[in-house]
Amino acid sequence: MITCLLVANRGEIACRVFRTCRELGIATVAVYSDADADALHVREADTAVRLPGSAPSDTYLRGDLVVKAAQAAGADAIHPGYGFLSENPGFARAVLDAGLGWIGPPPEAIEAMASKTRAKELMGVAPLGDVTEADLPVLVKAAAGGGGRGMRVVRELARLEEELTAARAEAASAFGDGEVFVEPYVEGGRHVEVQIMADAHGTVWPLGTRDCSLQRRHQKVIEESPAPGLAPELVDELHAQAVRAARVTDYRGAGTVEFLVAGGRAHFLEMNTRLQVEHPVTEAVFGLDLVALQIQVAEGVALEKEPPTAHGHAVEARLYAEDPAADWAPQTGTLHRVDVPGAVRLDTGYAAGDTVGVHYDAMLAKVVAYAPTRPEALRKLAGALERAAVHGPVTNRDLLVRSLRHPEFTAARMDTGFYDRHAASLTAAAPDPHAPLAAALADAHGRSRFGGWRNLSSQPHLKRYRTEPDGTEHEVRYHHTRQGPAADGVTVISVGAGLVVLEVEGVRRQFTVDRYGDRVHVGTPEGDTALTPLPLLPEPTTRRAPGSLLAPMPGTVVRVAEGLTEGQRVTAGQPLVWLEAMKMEHRICAPASGTLTALHVEPGHQVEVGALLAVVQEGESS
Repeated sequence: MITCLLVANRGEIACRVFRTCRELGIATVAVYSDADADALHVREADTAVRLPGSAPSDTYLRGDLVVKAAQAAGADAIHPGYGFLSENPGFARAVLDAGLGWIGPPPEAIEAMASKTRAKELMGVAPLGDVTEADLPVLVKAAAGGGGRGMRVVRELARLEEELTAARAEAASAFGDGEVFVEPYVEGGRHVEVQIMADAHGTVWPLGTRDCSLQRRHQKVIEESPAPGLAPELVDELHAQAVRAARVTDYRGAGTVEFLVAGGRAHFLEMNTRLQVEHPVTEAVFGLDLVALQIQVAEGVALEKEPPTAHGHAVEARLYAEDPAADWAPQTGTLHRVDVPGAVRLDTGYAAGDTVGVHYDAMLAKVVAYAPTRPEALRKLAGALERAAVHGPVTNRDLLVRSLRHPEFTAARMDTGFYDRHAASLTAAAPDPHAPLAAALADAHGRSRFGGWRNLSSQPHLKRYRTEPDGTEHEVRYHHTRQGPAADGVTVISVGAGLVVLEVEGVRRQFTVDRYGDRVHVGTPEGDTALTPLPLLPEPTTRRAPGSLLAPMPGTVVRVAEGLTEGQRVTAGQPLVWLEAMKMEHRICAPASGTLTALHVEPGHQVEVGALLAVVQEGESS
């Protein structure tokens, strides 16, 4: 009987497991790194144990330290969460060898599916050998791990070796295993998966389908269950293959079998031997708690012979601290507020006042909506996200809302190339044009500048703002009258420190205004606008040499192009530096052909956003 359980993970999955444990009367233990000392999952646990250091390789990836933490805290069992060590058979064995319970599949089952190449062999699918032009496009994938790390689409044979090298380096950094393989890349395919739950008594439940086609950088953004528009016979085939994957590995616990669906056919991709980030949509339509089932299966409880019947539709959106308009660059800083209204489920590892750092994934929360039908679920989730107040780092909230309302998605005609086609249009919408005025009026009211009438009431007041993250600058002019503040083109109905009401073309609109240091968030029922107040006179700026390459985000330099030295000729678009932050790798490329006149970084360097990495002088060398 499990009475105390340690979660070998962080963030929202740890909080998710703790919630179920509380309902089951099980005590909980968190592990945390130095970067996570004040994190929500630490505050949520009954007990917490420090893993010294901040980098994943020094903390959450140290299975020996996690096992010692469980023993020190008196835990009976370990739940691996997802990511980090959750699909590491060596860690599972170490847990069992220490006499602890393991809330996951047998180490042998993890080992069988841990390598995607081995998994394909078990399922009768062979990766490509020598690649030719006829095989293109192809997909380079890491044999271990997941989350899109070590994955590259290659459309030109001349780039294959370069992409293989990059994939190996990224996979080795993320998973400690640099093995990669190549498989055909199916254009226009949908990413569909089947959740399974298996016990130790021979029962395997295929729990419907999920569509996870909306992805950026091969990482899922929006998921739903059931996958819409699949023929019944195709669903039966997906279920049968998922059950087969469980039976050939003598699987127990929760797992996910993933497929690429195209042309009415299912192509096996891999099996994830753990709980998935998107598991809440399956829980919603089946009325289950998958974490509770994981624990019960680990305790030897037998499942019912048949799974429950699914009802309705559920959709989940991953709210990331990232800027989709800047190549999905992750963002950091203080999360001042996260408030999602409506009857939706919010799974998060953050609370107001927490810091979003550079060491871990950029996901702030998962927002899940359930309804009797797909259109109702999509509308419910889009509405909740649109009205959400997420104040702090730039997020993908607006992109999520527009994605959920995009006609290609609402008609279930999406595929894994959705954001390749639509990211530009989904990030191009302009901020609310009246948000700067609302911010200026609220700021003036907060400083008691509307206390009385002045002789020079016609003299306008001027404020300047920059909208974030697009950088557009605005000048706002307003003046005082006997009746209160006034501005051209609008009627000012009322002004408070945190609420401004304007009438625009006969329509009365409310603007909530919140200020945190040098950032102002103006909210309306249609969404938020983030603003940075600017001085009335532009401040001097640091001059950079033409061709300067600046870090687009804080992170770690993980690689510099082989043999790259100052004075070397480079070509436009040539990758020079690889920067990693929050589980994402970014290439910094030469902006033009020319000479590398300065190189300021090397592997291992920590850099802040805007740091000078290198300088490329355009043109022929003298």
